[in-house]
Amino acid sequence: MSQTNEVKRKELRLEVKTYLDRLKYALENGSATINYQEERRVDQKRNKRYTNRFTVSQLFPDDDEIEALKRELSHLTVEEYIETVKDTRFPKRSEMRVFGKQYSGDDVYIKIRVELVSTLANGANYVFVMSFHYSEWDFKKSDFPYKKV
Repeated sequence: MSQTNEVKRKELRLEVKTYLDRLKYALENGSATINYQEERRVDQKRNKRYTNRFTVSQLFPDDDEIEALKRELSHLTVEEYIETVKDTRFPKRSEMRVFGKQYSGDDVYIKIRVELVSTLANGANYVFVMSFHYSEWDFKKSDFPYKKV
């Protein structure tokens, strides 16, 4: 699932829950700046269906993209967690979390990095949405360590 320049691991359920609680707090109190990677270099060679721009415009055609992403990220659950990845290209940045969610029967791959009280955003909470696109593969139950059976 991850690129080769990343190191993957599974966090404990409590760690994921704490991460999501902090993310929701930052999103709900308005202190989070969202940086959404609408265009990515990798998308130039990819089927447009699997790009962030296409997916977000298909799923939320009448919504402001940033507001839609804030809403959707604030509703992520521990059960939708897949893995945590360390980006070895940017080792000083916080790890990214990968989630998978279904929208109208389609799997959507979500990868985010959250910097809480980050110097990157002048002391504000910073959420970097690297991926929010239809998944190029079907999710399996085994992809989700905390999914209820």
